[in-house]
Amino acid sequence: MFKQKLLVSAMLSTVMLSACNDSILDDTQLSPIDSISTMGAELPYSILRSDLIDFNTQLPFEIRNGGYGSSMAGHPTEANQFYAMTDRGPNATYTGSLGKGKMFPTPDYTPTIGLFEIDENGQISLIEKITLKRPDGSLITGLPNSAELGGTGEIPYDASGNPIVEIAGQPYDADTNPLKLDDYGLDSEGLVALADGTFWVSDEYGPHIVHFDAEGKEIGRINAFTDDTRVQNTTGINLPAEFANRWANRGMEGLTITPDGTTLVGMMQSTLYNPSKAAVQNYTLTRIVTVNLQTKEIGQYLYQQEIAKNANSEIAALNDHQFLVIERDGNFLNGGPDGGEAVPTAMKKVYRIDLNGATNLETMTLAANMTQDADIGLTIDGKALEEIADWNELTNAGIIPVSKTEVVDMVAEVQYPHDKMEGLWIIDDNTLGIINDDDFATWAKDNQLEQKVLDSAQTIDRNTLYIVKTPLTEN
Repeated sequence: MFKQKLLVSAMLSTVMLSACNDSILDDTQLSPIDSISTMGAELPYSILRSDLIDFNTQLPFEIRNGGYGSSMAGHPTEANQFYAMTDRGPNATYTGSLGKGKMFPTPDYTPTIGLFEIDENGQISLIEKITLKRPDGSLITGLPNSAELGGTGEIPYDASGNPIVEIAGQPYDADTNPLKLDDYGLDSEGLVALADGTFWVSDEYGPHIVHFDAEGKEIGRINAFTDDTRVQNTTGINLPAEFANRWANRGMEGLTITPDGTTLVGMMQSTLYNPSKAAVQNYTLTRIVTVNLQTKEIGQYLYQQEIAKNANSEIAALNDHQFLVIERDGNFLNGGPDGGEAVPTAMKKVYRIDLNGATNLETMTLAANMTQDADIGLTIDGKALEEIADWNELTNAGIIPVSKTEVVDMVAEVQYPHDKMEGLWIIDDNTLGIINDDDFATWAKDNQLEQKVLDSAQTIDRNTLYIVKTPLTEN
């Protein structure tokens, strides 16, 4: 068994509740979810390493695991349990001897899905870990893919600033000791948990959408790379080619599935660099893709962000055409790790969107000045949609984005202190769970690692589950 069972304390185990247990609560008791404080409940964490020196304080700091905030999904049958997923592991922007890249202080880290349980006191325990694996059962890492399979071009460096290479301890050599990459590596960001125990995960590298069994072993894959034999041998489905032109580190951040289990729906975090970064004019245009797993039919829709270069961090299905979406900026309400001033205008919102009435780019009738380009998708007068700055021009061409209605403003609701709001859990029609990505409590400044804090009081960022009561569906 690859699934790792975690021991819970005897005290907690006596109060754990199952969604199937109908006899525990009386009319005066709160359910486990309703017992969570209005200011949220923190998730547990362990320490990955604590020997590195914080650039800010010049003291040792903790790299935490933590990190369970890139996505979340409710357990299909247990009402007080949810899954939360890490990304590729602790990392920070770094420029070293080979150029711009990422520092990986724990380079062997394996992206992981955690199963969490809420007890009757509103406390959260990690009860199971599912590490992600290749088809042969060996553990993947979060290191970048090769260029032909979705690599971001990021150079991986270790905590000392040395390139991470195939033969550890030996100097880098392009021919005899190249960079250590991982074509099965994921920067995991979107999570679907199915009733059969399997998972779908989307990521920021390819982007890839990967199917894992209940033990975390890969059993299927979808991406935009037609030469990737892993795709043809499993799902037989490819994403539209333009999705390979994703903005590095802003790939398929959100993934959900329609309630009937037929259609995956993925959302890109930000504007594609389509056909290139230099060509992009519209930085509020983001894309949603639908993948029918039965018919293999692909759909594609546009979403208009409120602020250019915002991030869409999650998508969750209400029904087969309505979804909840996170749209956020990267600001900290209380200043953040760099000692900045508070940002009262920080944007952390959830919108309800509707595909009905929006244009499906894959099936629309093309005007004379439109083509479906094999590499950049639908074009107007030879331009990719990202090259068209004016939304009115798109509307006049018959391209209507999804409609959107604000559901909750988390800054107004709870004075949300984190920069990243990345997980949505639709608990019922009037209850929403929201979780942040704490980045393993790790940050970087001036090419140096430091503790990720939220304010001048040095409050360490930590995965926190917030429960919001608000109508999620239309009245």
